[in-house]
Amino acid sequence: LWPVRGDVWELFLTRCPAGEVSCDTFSFCVFVAATCAPHFWLHCILTATLPNITTCLVSGDYKMNRISDLIDLCAQNKKALLYAAAVGLGTLGLGLLLKSLHKKSPRKVSQVGVVSELIIYAVKSCKGLHVQKAECLEMGLKYGELKDRHWLVITEDGHQVTGRQEPRLVLMSVTSSDESLCLKAPDMEELNIPLKLSNKNPIVNCRVWSKDIQGRDCGDEASLWITQYLAGERTYRLVQFESDMKPRRHHEHGSKVVYPDDSPIMLLSEASLEDLNTRLERKATVGNFRPSIVVSGCEAFAEDSWDEIQIGSMRLYRVMACSRCIFTTVDPETGVIDRKEPLETLKSYRLCDPSEKHIYKTAPLFGQYYRVDKTGILQVGDPVYKITY
Repeated sequence: LWPVRGDVWELFLTRCPAGEVSCDTFSFCVFVAATCAPHFWLHCILTATLPNITTCLVSGDYKMNRISDLIDLCAQNKKALLYAAAVGLGTLGLGLLLKSLHKKSPRKVSQVGVVSELIIYAVKSCKGLHVQKAECLEMGLKYGELKDRHWLVITEDGHQVTGRQEPRLVLMSVTSSDESLCLKAPDMEELNIPLKLSNKNPIVNCRVWSKDIQGRDCGDEASLWITQYLAGERTYRLVQFESDMKPRRHHEHGSKVVYPDDSPIMLLSEASLEDLNTRLERKATVGNFRPSIVVSGCEAFAEDSWDEIQIGSMRLYRVMACSRCIFTTVDPETGVIDRKEPLETLKSYRLCDPSEKHIYKTAPLFGQYYRVDKTGILQVGDPVYKITY
């Protein structure tokens, strides 16, 4: 507890002796005290309720009889005491509000780049769909009825299946037509799945990076199609996340996530990819790294310092770097996994700071993850603004 200023108490106790002050005069003195020390009301309440500890709450050399007089006065002027409490709370609330507004008001907004690509991966690990315009929702990009990584291939026991285990998933393209999800893949006939699944389809408990999340089964036809395409010995199923289901919470930053690994949005700059390609014999593409947003017009790895950005009407907040795994070695054009490049080259110069090894371990960092602080529309050609405070 903070002691009330002594000069305010002196004014009050000297000029307002107990029993000789009107409620209005008392209220005015309380208002002055509350203005000078917002915790005044708390002192009044505690001294009126707990007389045996008043000497610990009030600073100064006042005698106990003066404290007792104050307690009696507070008891006689309950209306004024309530007024003091209201003033104190109001002062404290106003201060917190002004502090909050000051904290959120950007001090500097500067353009750092331009959106050059927007990509949606409706089924996790499938081929990305390049679009010119998208809606950015709390859980990622949306184009028409397609939502980024809202469909997932799983095993029969519910574990996720990605390009790490089945590299040929990257050759499977996904679009939407009317009320259907359209799946295409090499040597396979096109399959149309209803976007609005029947309630008769079971809800499946899935496992994504040691976290439980639900999905509604897309049916036996979809299961047979994917199993046949991947030509494995296992049976695979396709599930869809529905809006009334509970998303995952990331263990590091707490962002809501559906089926993506770490966050709803991953951003990468063209310059960072170009810098990597100067070190590779065989050039990598955006398809190796699967970002949602690609930015041009900035220096290599400039995105590492974009803690908060605005694009169009939306605002993103950086939560962590994107740690890279063996999935980056899958050729997005052939579906063949190399298991070496570009991952090995990235490890030679993009490892994390030693203080962050408990988060990223030995994985190289390439691109940045963002949460969506403000939803909105964005399109290719939109300027990207960095916000600093």
